[in-house]
Amino acid sequence: MKPRIRNMKLADYAPVVALWRQTPGIGLDDHSDSRRGIARYLRRNPRLSFVACDGDCIVGAVLSGHDGRRGYLHHLAVLPSHRGMGLGQNLMMRCLNALARQGVPKCNIFLFDSNDSGRAFWEHNGWKQRPDLRLLQKMTRET
Repeated sequence: MKPRIRNMKLADYAPVVALWRQTPGIGLDDHSDSRRGIARYLRRNPRLSFVACDGDCIVGAVLSGHDGRRGYLHHLAVLPSHRGMGLGQNLMMRCLNALARQGVPKCNIFLFDSNDSGRAFWEHNGWKQRPDLRLLQKMTRET
């Protein structure tokens, strides 16, 4: 059976996080990737994040959202047993199409320098590194 892609919902949290945890190159944050953090993200970005299901099993997932100007994809992952079937590309395109329908013209991803397989996937799908940009980050609250 060909896996089907549908919108992610909060009820998917446990299997999606389990998938992300077993995927090299994905870094999870205790705050942002908590159940509460993902619930907030999905509420703020309805119908932009997706899962791929093989029967009742989630075999792929991606978070997607935007700030009104740029889209962002986070944590795209597919189980090793389901790679090479185009699921990652289909999940990516679902997100890009959903963002385009909302008038978002560009999309960004964050990729660890050490994630060679991720880099190969993104570059194969037409994503380009911006040599003129560098990511800086600051916590909004001191912990």
